[in-house]
Amino acid sequence: MSDVQPGNIQRPAPSAILQANPVVAVMRAHHAREYAPVIDALVRGGVRSIELTLSTQGVFEELPLLKEQFGTDAEIGVGTITTVGQARQALDGGADYLVTPAMVTAVVSAAVERGIPVFPGGLTPTELLAGWQAGATAVKLFPASAVGAGYIGQLRGPFPDMRIVPSGGIGIDDAPEWIAAGALAVSLGGPLLRDAFSGGSLTELTARAEKLSRLVADAMETRAAK
Repeated sequence: MSDVQPGNIQRPAPSAILQANPVVAVMRAHHAREYAPVIDALVRGGVRSIELTLSTQGVFEELPLLKEQFGTDAEIGVGTITTVGQARQALDGGADYLVTPAMVTAVVSAAVERGIPVFPGGLTPTELLAGWQAGATAVKLFPASAVGAGYIGQLRGPFPDMRIVPSGGIGIDDAPEWIAAGALAVSLGGPLLRDAFSGGSLTELTARAEKLSRLVADAMETRAAK
């Protein structure tokens, strides 16, 4: 399902998985071979939107295998995309969505052409508007911790329809504030994963994912009731 934009741009809609639990787990490790057990722990905790970052080795090789392993239990996206070539390689490998760290509108267009959700990164109103007008599913506010949740309220004035996903420096206990401010979803890396890729307890990771999922669900319920 897509929204029709001026100039006949079809904006890819957020996935059902993301709408059900609006949390994105950002994965960074030495090699993508390390991802599977960590993804499994996250899914057990209710976090089912997984972003594989290209700062990790082997993402394109492991992407189809992870897609096959987790099937419909999780959506597997590719992030840290900075070029159209990377975007096309991720899309050809079956990425469920794309994420960029900076505003690269050509990447947005590549995803929109395929009808795949895309979340381009930006910080300033000018950057975010460029991504939104290019057809982004939502714009990624990055680094979110540099501005705080109140920034979404400021953006809502001139851009009331813009969907925003904050990312960067958001802790588990910070997530409800961002949801309450109107974020479509929240994106967490280190504060959620912690030591999961260096021998840390996957049971504790599942517990963190469960806590985050519960906090976000409560915030969504409170926001809907207002």
